[in-house]
Amino acid sequence: MTFKQFRDKPLVRFITNKYVIILTTFIVWMLFFDENSYLTHREFNKEIDKLNSEKEYYNNEINHDKELINKLKNKEELEKFAREEYNMKKDNEDIYLIEYDTIEKK
Repeated sequence: MTFKQFRDKPLVRFITNKYVIILTTFIVWMLFFDENSYLTHREFNKEIDKLNSEKEYYNNEINHDKELINKLKNKEELEKFAREEYNMKKDNEDIYLIEYDTIEKK
């Protein structure tokens, strides 16, 4: 097969068309090399998903803290919280802390 015969095949003629070459170059450039490429957008979408999950976590924490604040408006609950979390006591009380050993002895 000579070069002229090879060049006259329909597929080769289509691929060597200047518009096809320009179009494929443009598509490759936009997908991989441009500042707004597909790869960059994919990274941004991953970051958006991560930030949305963090936002959901912090909203849940805010709701939990609001419930705790509402619960602590009651004086009895406030005393209970202070005793359990900060080991506070009244003047006439003694506190004994009991720690459980989690290591099993053989």
